[in-house]
Amino acid sequence: MSKDKGPPKKGRRYFPTVRQLVSDRVGVVARENWAPTLEAFPPFNPKVVQNIYYQELQGHEKTSQIMFLEFSQYLENYLWPNFCAQRSSKEHVISIVMMVNEKWRERNPAWSVFVSSPAQFEGFFQAVLDYSLAENSIVTLVEKSVLLVFLMHCMNSIEVDIIRFEIQKLLSLASWENLLPGKLNEELDRNPKLKKLWKALVKSDKKLDEDALLKAKKGRDFMKRMLQQFVGLVSEMEREPEVNVEKRKYCERFLELLIDMEVILPTRRFFNTLLDNEQVVVRLEMSKLNGHPDCSLLCEMLQYLKYYASFEIDDHSGNPLTQKEMMSRHYRRVTELQRSVFKLYPELHKFCTSSVSRIDSREMLMKHFRPLNSKKLHHVCAMLNMVESLPQEGGKSSYDKRLLLEMITSRHEKRLTQLQKINNMPLYPTEELLWDENVIPMSFYDGKHCLALPKLNLQFLTLHDYLLRNFHLFRLEAAYEIREELEDVVSRLKPWHTRDTQEVNFGGWAKFGMPITNFTRFEVTQPRLGEAHPAKVSGHVTVTLSMRPELKEEWENLRRFDTGFLLTLRPSNDSVQNLDNEADFQTRFGVVYVRGIEFEGKLDDEGKLIEDFPDQPVKFKGDQRTFRVLMDPCQYQIDMENHENGEEDVYETFNVIFRRSPKVNNFKAVLETIRDLMNSEFSVPEWLHDIILGYGDPASAHYSNMPHVLGHTTGGDEDDDGWLDFNDTFLDYEHLVHGFPNCRVQLRRQVSRDQMIPPFRLRFKQLSKETGEDDKETVEGTGTEDERKNTEMEMESVVEVDPHVIPNRGPFPFDAPKKNAIRFTPTQIEAIKSGMHPGLTMIVGPPGTGKTDVAVQIISNLYHNWPHQRTLIVTHSNMALNQLFEKIIALDIDERHCLRLGHGEESLETEKDFSRYGRVNFVLQQRLQLLAEVSRLQRSLLTLNPVESSSQEATTSKSTGTNNSSAGHVEYTCETAAHFFLHQVVSRWEQYWGKVGGGTSKEGHVTSRDVIDLFPFHGFFSTAPQPLFTAESVEKDLDIAEGCWRHIKTIFTKLEEYRAFELLRTGSERSKYLLVKEAKIIAMTCTHAALKRRDLVQFGFQYDNVLMEEAGQILEIETFIPLMLQKEKDGRNRLKRWIMIGDHNQLPPTVKNMSFAKYSNMEQSLFTRLIKLNVPTVTLDAQGRARASLAQLYSWRYETLGNLPHVQLRPEFTRANAGFCFDYQAINVGELNGLGETEPAPHFFQNLAEAEFVVATYIYMRLIGYPAEKITILTQYNGQRMLLNDVVMKKCAQNPLIGAPHKVETVDKYQGQQNDYILLSLTRTRSVGHLRDVRRLVVAMSRARLGLYVFARVDLFRDCIELSPAFVRFVQRPLTLHLAPTEQFPTARPNSQFPTNPMKITDVTQMCHFVHNMYEQKRAFFEHQAMRQHHQQHSQQPDMMDINSPQVITEQSNTNETEYVASSQHDSGVAISFDGAQTSAEDADHPLVTFDNSSVGQVVAPHMQPPDQAMEEDLQMLETYDELRDSIQVRYNTDS
Repeated sequence: MSKDKGPPKKGRRYFPTVRQLVSDRVGVVARENWAPTLEAFPPFNPKVVQNIYYQELQGHEKTSQIMFLEFSQYLENYLWPNFCAQRSSKEHVISIVMMVNEKWRERNPAWSVFVSSPAQFEGFFQAVLDYSLAENSIVTLVEKSVLLVFLMHCMNSIEVDIIRFEIQKLLSLASWENLLPGKLNEELDRNPKLKKLWKALVKSDKKLDEDALLKAKKGRDFMKRMLQQFVGLVSEMEREPEVNVEKRKYCERFLELLIDMEVILPTRRFFNTLLDNEQVVVRLEMSKLNGHPDCSLLCEMLQYLKYYASFEIDDHSGNPLTQKEMMSRHYRRVTELQRSVFKLYPELHKFCTSSVSRIDSREMLMKHFRPLNSKKLHHVCAMLNMVESLPQEGGKSSYDKRLLLEMITSRHEKRLTQLQKINNMPLYPTEELLWDENVIPMSFYDGKHCLALPKLNLQFLTLHDYLLRNFHLFRLEAAYEIREELEDVVSRLKPWHTRDTQEVNFGGWAKFGMPITNFTRFEVTQPRLGEAHPAKVSGHVTVTLSMRPELKEEWENLRRFDTGFLLTLRPSNDSVQNLDNEADFQTRFGVVYVRGIEFEGKLDDEGKLIEDFPDQPVKFKGDQRTFRVLMDPCQYQIDMENHENGEEDVYETFNVIFRRSPKVNNFKAVLETIRDLMNSEFSVPEWLHDIILGYGDPASAHYSNMPHVLGHTTGGDEDDDGWLDFNDTFLDYEHLVHGFPNCRVQLRRQVSRDQMIPPFRLRFKQLSKETGEDDKETVEGTGTEDERKNTEMEMESVVEVDPHVIPNRGPFPFDAPKKNAIRFTPTQIEAIKSGMHPGLTMIVGPPGTGKTDVAVQIISNLYHNWPHQRTLIVTHSNMALNQLFEKIIALDIDERHCLRLGHGEESLETEKDFSRYGRVNFVLQQRLQLLAEVSRLQRSLLTLNPVESSSQEATTSKSTGTNNSSAGHVEYTCETAAHFFLHQVVSRWEQYWGKVGGGTSKEGHVTSRDVIDLFPFHGFFSTAPQPLFTAESVEKDLDIAEGCWRHIKTIFTKLEEYRAFELLRTGSERSKYLLVKEAKIIAMTCTHAALKRRDLVQFGFQYDNVLMEEAGQILEIETFIPLMLQKEKDGRNRLKRWIMIGDHNQLPPTVKNMSFAKYSNMEQSLFTRLIKLNVPTVTLDAQGRARASLAQLYSWRYETLGNLPHVQLRPEFTRANAGFCFDYQAINVGELNGLGETEPAPHFFQNLAEAEFVVATYIYMRLIGYPAEKITILTQYNGQRMLLNDVVMKKCAQNPLIGAPHKVETVDKYQGQQNDYILLSLTRTRSVGHLRDVRRLVVAMSRARLGLYVFARVDLFRDCIELSPAFVRFVQRPLTLHLAPTEQFPTARPNSQFPTNPMKITDVTQMCHFVHNMYEQKRAFFEHQAMRQHHQQHSQQPDMMDINSPQVITEQSNTNETEYVASSQHDSGVAISFDGAQTSAEDADHPLVTFDNSSVGQVVAPHMQPPDQAMEEDLQMLETYDELRDSIQVRYNTDS
């Protein structure tokens, strides 16, 4: 019996099951009218829409019904196809709006249905505007709030053409006809260009007929009428005794709409003036609602609106205003006010004659203008074009005096800039911020209400605005994580107080928190110049570390820059059990104060600070430890000011210290980095500035539009002839021709066929088809995009090829250059070409398309084309960075130029250390090796011809006036080696080359014997492969000689580079030099870049190119910071190239708080944002990871994603998956013991049936020989991952026959990884859950190379429109697991061949019984083998034979005659015989499966070992399901 029914439990979200929804009346209506399975839709019935609206949609309570209607394609199949602007009702319009809002809330594509059928959109949008302005009797405030949300979504989607066209009608220059006449003239006089456009607009209006003009004015007046309606509603709320909830929510939504319009330049440009004209901000500030306890969210949003209404930007040009320009604007306004009132009001003469700095404070303005009456104040405001003029001289002002006074004051007062506020803001969160639900909401966000949070839209006003929004969001996201950890620590400490003394006691313990023994302030230094807060505040925290040694070690290992928090707890409960569970957390546990700290170090017993890495370990007496900590000076200043005003001293109350894990403790450093950027005069490269802000031509930074294309740059750093060396990109000439299918490939010069070998230099030209002449300037001119396209259609693309030979580097094997072996596709070659050019390159890499290989080749080509340039590599994770770095060092790149920064370097699969200190040691070690080579060279010269050497020495000494003895210790230093090279080695080479270099000498033509005999370095190269010279031809031997000389030159070139390491003595100095000067390829994670930006800038770190892998997974701000790791040079940023590689169709950056991820759009990466802005991309179009059939499950998400040839040719892809009938399959999993999806804690989803089915399938795969490391188990949820781990631990991990799989992980954590076989549990049975995010589906479907088996409630997922492209393919195959148990891994069966007589598994119970019987047969065989081995050892017989040998199989057939039958709970059986006998099955769906004895010996993979007989009790395969479920839930509750 199903247990899904019943009321929702308290504190949890409730969703009906599929069965309940289908049986619901909405489900019945959906199946009859718009279900996708209908062959033809019935005629449209408006009553259906009305009934659904009033019964299911009206109000916000029925979230599940709205979800089901949107899920059932109500919008796509019924509402929009039948919409008519002239006939459709209000219910029809608002129903469409609600479906769009629901799509937006679920992060699903919202506008595709309108884009595909846009004919009625204009009429629909106009209906939305009309209903937004309708009377409340026609459209309720709740319905208007829904319409406001829709309008907000439109404002944030102006990149969609049909929406942008409608928005422009509302917010164009024509909307200024609603301004006050004086205000309009003032704005037009200030902007002559707008004045000219205004005159043209007036003329065009005169030509319109009455209806057209009325329609145009209707759109222009919309925003003014909305503002007036809003102001009227606020006034109405002020007169009411209590705050109406619906009206308050409408006002909050309206403020959100205003903020969204203010933060985007296209909507702000004309609207900000209109907003100022209506004085909306001032009216709200003077409203009684401002400061009302029930309107806290409204007040916080008002502050956001006030800030953006006066933002430092020119609304019309978009240029940011500097501090000086803002000050000039402020002074101009105040002086205008002084001039305006000087003649009319003698009582203000003192005000008018005072300096601006003395009167521009709020207090002084109020003091001077408060004595004026309302009429005079109104007159002053009218002169300033803030209100309309009084109708007549004796007229009375209709405005409140307080309002008029506030208008004057707020306009002219001097305010702190946002940057000043940021500089005075504490970086650590306090208790006020941590538990403010309006700012840091709980994890779950349902989208029903707005939040006082900034949003990361597609566009930003200025770079300062860009940094500011990211600063606030990053700070709040960090605060949310801190709150979660802090609540866990405090709840584990279990604080309580004694009744008599009120002393706080602790009934528990926590790993990351403990009580404080003592806290004292140590040092408070004087403020710096221009600052009000202390420069430094430090204190001493004493704790008692009486705990387990491993935990004690963690506390003692706290280092400098680790952060933590000091807490003041005053619990109200007088015992551990006596907790008020109904109260909020802060009240329940008495959290009074929270203050952040940074650990500076640990003190020894004498009170001295211990260095981070002391020479000798410090020994302590007892368990007490004292840490010196640094506190936030800004927060300390605030606390001391509050203490002076009568509040208690916070720093005398702390009783708990809380530390964070170092892995997640980087928030302070990142915030400091952002704040440093806002305070510094940094500059983004000109070619990137507008693109990052979201404006201008999206293709302006593409290499084809850059001013210096094909290597032409102004710095002289790039080649001037336009040739690019593609190095080893191409494997042969045919590969090159194939790599440019749309270009004509021509050779620069005539060469023979055997000379057409790589490497190749290429030059790209655009030739006129008519004249054949180079017309590149025409194509790359400054014309419009359409003009460029038209011009390019008349041009022919030509690739000019110049084969060249890499100079011989020497005779040793390690001198030979490493070569690329990948045959890149044409699209990959285009990506490589784009990455080599200056500008922005964005590469979209679907799963398995070789993103890393492309990145490595770009880096290699940059390294070889421009050796003096430096490339910075940035990735999201250490794993991706290591994979990339391992491939880089495998190419033809000198490892001395490679450097890996940050943690994670230790996991590189190489014995070499590429960290800073590892590279220093490498340099010092190689220096010694090279100096030894110099010594060997010296000895070889002396041994070869001592007389000649002495003569040469004397000649050199006489000519140079120096005493250079080739017999001295030339290997002593790099400097002595350089002298030796200059005076002894070069002279010999020049003498030799003078004799043989031209191929002729004074005696005549040079022969090979001359080249060999005269060569002066035979002794040095005696260790090279012999013979050194071939004696085949003079040319070959001369080339060998030149190669030998290059080898020698390389030795001394490296020594010259290492010379600085002899002068620098400390490891720190050497590592800095290595970072700044020596390294050419520097790799780090985005987190390390944010943490170390200040240090890198101080070191003078410079780079020319940035390559970012996993760009789609990096937060917006963490993508931006790596561009700003260097100082400007001559006022310009040195950056030349920015290559971003990622996939926006896979999972976005991880943001733990859903409110920040969804509402603020914090999960949007910069990579994704640029793609939405239509920045040109190169999309890789051929995958080589998975079978072609598996790739079809996600290739639909990409425009053109094909397969590389090897996925259809290699044996691993052509062979079938052993034991399975299909290479991929969706297995429908029903309920187990009446249970499907369970939720033992909020958002902690589990499904025992799927867990058992998945693990049973894994055991089956192991029993037929699959290696465990080739199998990964994935799921969507952490709850299911924990359940799967528990089942694996019980049944597999400790069993040597089975073992644990490679990984049991969530889909999100497994992004970027892959395995041959994936078992995927989708878990949910009530609703689709977050798999509805197509990006997560793409990741889940693309992790498998050879086999994917999905366990799910298929009927739930296949009807989801977002998932249908994948599940349509799944449901074309049977939904019961089809097995071929007679096969062993690996099988020889082709993948196209279906096995005969397959076994069908219908449910989890049948699968478990089948696997259990199969396993018991295996165990019996091993027990028999163990007994034989024991008998052989005692009888001195030979060792046990291989289980796969014929002898074993024969003996097994004689000893194992048992027959097993596995039956399911449906009384259907599968007869499984191991002796070759046939037994009947009771159910035709479960045909007879026969095992012959020869197959049993092959069941186990070769590396499996027989179990010990003593482990027999540990090999039990099945557990009672109820017992297992209960144990898991008990364990979860205990852990919580």
